[in-house]
Amino acid sequence: MNNEEKHVHDHEHCGCGCDHDHEEGYQTITLTLEDDSELVCLVLGIFEFEGQEYIALVPENEEDGEDVFIYKYKEVSEEEVELDVIESEEEFEKVSEAFEEIFDDYEEEE
Repeated sequence: MNNEEKHVHDHEHCGCGCDHDHEEGYQTITLTLEDDSELVCLVLGIFEFEGQEYIALVPENEEDGEDVFIYKYKEVSEEEVELDVIESEEEFEKVSEAFEEIFDDYEEEE
């Protein structure tokens, strides 16, 4: 994926109020890649950092969860969201650190 790529995703309303599809208790989102192939990802979380919402995704078929994708997140409508690539390396590093702190805190609570 390049830095200028935008993703728009349609979702069926699942009835829980989150506007995402669910599989085995996880929300899922389907990314359409540059080559028009699709990649189903599990939603690890949507979080706010410095006034911007972000979403953290992991490919559904990744057993180890090592590849985490983080995008800027915006709800366009009840059934559509827009994901934008984080263009600045500095912003990406800050957001990644914030996500890791949130994710680590969540794991400790369980």
